[in-house]
Amino acid sequence: MTAVLHQRTGAAHTRIYAYGAARGEISVPNDDLIGPIDSSDEWIRQRTGVITRTRAVPATDAIDLATDAAAEAIATAGIDPALIDLVIVATVSNPKQTPSVSAIVADRVGANPAAAYDVNAACAGYAYAIAQADALIRGGAATYALVIGTEKLSDIVDPADRSISFLLGDGAGAALIGPSDFPGISATVWGSDGSKADAVGMNGTLTQFRDGEVPWPTLRQEGPTVFRWAVWEMAKVAKEALAAAGVEASDLAAFIPHQANMRIIDEFAKQLKLPDSVKIGRDIETTGNTSAASIPLATHRLLQENPELSGGLALQIGFGAGLVFGAQVVVLP
Repeated sequence: MTAVLHQRTGAAHTRIYAYGAARGEISVPNDDLIGPIDSSDEWIRQRTGVITRTRAVPATDAIDLATDAAAEAIATAGIDPALIDLVIVATVSNPKQTPSVSAIVADRVGANPAAAYDVNAACAGYAYAIAQADALIRGGAATYALVIGTEKLSDIVDPADRSISFLLGDGAGAALIGPSDFPGISATVWGSDGSKADAVGMNGTLTQFRDGEVPWPTLRQEGPTVFRWAVWEMAKVAKEALAAAGVEASDLAAFIPHQANMRIIDEFAKQLKLPDSVKIGRDIETTGNTSAASIPLATHRLLQENPELSGGLALQIGFGAGLVFGAQVVVLP
């Protein structure tokens, strides 16, 4: 007789219990960056909405930021860290290719021996990781998951680059996810378009740097290409995510897009026809673009400033290098 393999099933639903946040220790105003790019504070504000951005001191790395954000999420959720059996970290700025940020953070916060892995999906990484945590808990592979977006982008910035350098900041945002008696995370709409891989990303490889062919690789982007894609294509994805969740824009309490550019955020709001009652995450103004960390950081700030949003629906969407995108609706803790 053929043996029958056992399979696990998990909770019927999941939800986000709490958020945590950590930002770089230094607030860097536009005036500190305009010299190398021959620009002005007014130009940066008009084009991006950024007034200052947070950046970490040299001794702080993406692992440290992730640990601090995770610790706050765990403490706020009131969950014993020993019960966390899954840690997913979204990042493009792990100071080493390996080991993973996630394994180190899991140990630091008391979740050892949780399953741990990193996700490299750039600015969509957090939305990707939320989708995976939700599926893995419902599939029985985990009970409590820690999802973290963390970046120290100042390590991979060329101060003289006019395409992206003035946008970027450092920080980490974390979410503690677990079983729920109601659906707290909707179906995710996600995907990629590798035909536009050159639109945003690193301008060299580590082997090229090793061999002296290029200087230290840094982030670059084709601004107009990325802007058009984000505004027109990602608005469609946001609408698809609402449909997949079975809700309308008027049902939302909050809209929390990746903090890429204030102009993109404003255009999103117009295309989605968001009513005035919907609060919009605008953390980019003082934090900058923190890639995988931007959605949880914006959510953390929005809840701090608007506690009445607790229990409401939030549409979140991440998009960036790859090109990749991911969006879902969540119930705010």
